[in-house]
Amino acid sequence: QVQLVESGGGLVQPGGSLRLSCAASRSIASIYVMGWYRQAPGKQRELVAIISGGSGSITNYADSVKGRFTISRDNAKNTVYLQMNNLKPDDTAVYYCNLRTTVNYWGQGTQVTVSS
Repeated sequence: QVQLVESGGGLVQPGGSLRLSCAASRSIASIYVMGWYRQAPGKQRELVAIISGGSGSITNYADSVKGRFTISRDNAKNTVYLQMNNLKPDDTAVYYCNLRTTVNYWGQGTQVTVSS
């Protein structure tokens, strides 16, 4: 079993920045693909960004966040980050951390609200 704990969400004005963190309870998470998803009210959960295991040299982003969001990982801390810049109201959602092993693990989610 692996627990994922997200943090860093909050209320921010349009154009602002936030950094989300996802801490895994076991170091084994470092070898697997991890990602961030989000779910806005009334919408399906969607992929935001994913990062490969190990060095994290491969990343992929949803078109809507390319150039604004950056995913990274620090395996020494068993943590994955999502740096979000130039936030827009459409980015408002609950953001979930995901770990893919033979089991799909999810965090509890952190709310991000972009509003003036």
